[in-house]
Amino acid sequence: MLQIHRKIIGLTALVGLTLIGCDNSTSNQPTANSSDQGNVIFIHPDGTSPSHWGAARMLNYGPDSDLNWDKMSNSGIYRGHLKNQLTGTSNAGAVIHATGVKVNNDSFGLDENGKPIIAASGKPQTIMQEAVAAGKATAIINSGIIPEPGTGAFVAKTKTRRNFEEITKQIVESGVDVILGGGEIYYLPEGTPGKFAKADESKRQDNINLIELAKEKGYKVIYSRDELLNLPPDTKKVLGIFAATDTYNDQTEEYLKEKNLPLYASDAPTVSQMLQATLKIVSKNKEGFFIVLEEEGSDNFCNFNNAKGCIEAVKRADDAVGVALEFIDKDPNTLLITAADSDAGGLEVIGTTTEKFPLDQPLPEKGRNGAPWDGKDGTATLPFVSGPDKQGNNYPFAIAWGGSDDFTGSIIAKSHGLNADRLPSNVDNTDIYRLMYSTLFGTEIPKL
Repeated sequence: MLQIHRKIIGLTALVGLTLIGCDNSTSNQPTANSSDQGNVIFIHPDGTSPSHWGAARMLNYGPDSDLNWDKMSNSGIYRGHLKNQLTGTSNAGAVIHATGVKVNNDSFGLDENGKPIIAASGKPQTIMQEAVAAGKATAIINSGIIPEPGTGAFVAKTKTRRNFEEITKQIVESGVDVILGGGEIYYLPEGTPGKFAKADESKRQDNINLIELAKEKGYKVIYSRDELLNLPPDTKKVLGIFAATDTYNDQTEEYLKEKNLPLYASDAPTVSQMLQATLKIVSKNKEGFFIVLEEEGSDNFCNFNNAKGCIEAVKRADDAVGVALEFIDKDPNTLLITAADSDAGGLEVIGTTTEKFPLDQPLPEKGRNGAPWDGKDGTATLPFVSGPDKQGNNYPFAIAWGGSDDFTGSIIAKSHGLNADRLPSNVDNTDIYRLMYSTLFGTEIPKL
């Protein structure tokens, strides 16, 4: 019966391609596949390379221990080039993940002529928009502002990624069941105070109060970790707003110390807590679910060369991976897939002996080639100290930075659970969409 259902889905997609005038050659047609159909959790730890994961592993657990990310079963080298440049951008990378189509570096769901991207499925919809239309439970989660591309591009299309007000409006109108993140200033009309936003901070110029609109659409609106963790069991739709802008303060260590600011807002939930609460809601849907989660701090802190914040953000992303792994242990009909679209800051670990990095002496500001170095509290501070290895030894290390930009880097995509073995060993960024699509809908999208 399931196989017949897959064939029907494949035929429907094929007819859709014919109607919109796409190339009908067999090589480009969606077809029924042999993969199982189920749920998908896509975790986007923005800006992370193996070096970022390595730093988080060493600091928090020790070099011989494992992150949750390490425990995922399958991996492949991620190739993230765009239609018009080699290094990915957050917006274009997200559009590619959401549509399976290469786009220009400035795309936010539109092509270079301003027209909506036709996804690899042949539809002018992202994979999440198709999931909403199919009656699946859906969720977007972000530690930054909710219109961040890693989540926003899955349900919104605009001429520029900077149009945060319009992206937020499209998110509220998208039909997604769970919306969790920061960015209250983009929900409120100018002059309107909010839970976090001051009246002069609110940004909307269309006089639309999106929070009130969300309530009209049936969303329960919450503002804190406690409210999130104590949602009523019958909650079906929730809008969580946890900061005026981001839930973190993405500046240098020195700036944060001067202003007495924390890395993350103390009353905001972590992405792992957001995922845990979300799974309780979406897992009740018999049609399945699709979750997109982005830890944005791992990109932003690294772009400010804030090693302490960067490693904390990667740890938070890894905690979310742990929540997903625990869920899959109970419900193996779920695919977990992770990937970043670029390498933020070009982070590298420099680990040496205590003779060279004394634990009671600040590190040099730069290496011999001029690359800036960070210790545990920023430039020219004491070195980080790893967790213990198998012998119980701890080691000093520094973080060196290649720059403050995003780099092509050595990105690794990983998968676990349902259809995890279908992740290619060489993962084009369009393959993320294809694996998610085949798992959600039971239909394979061949490569173009």
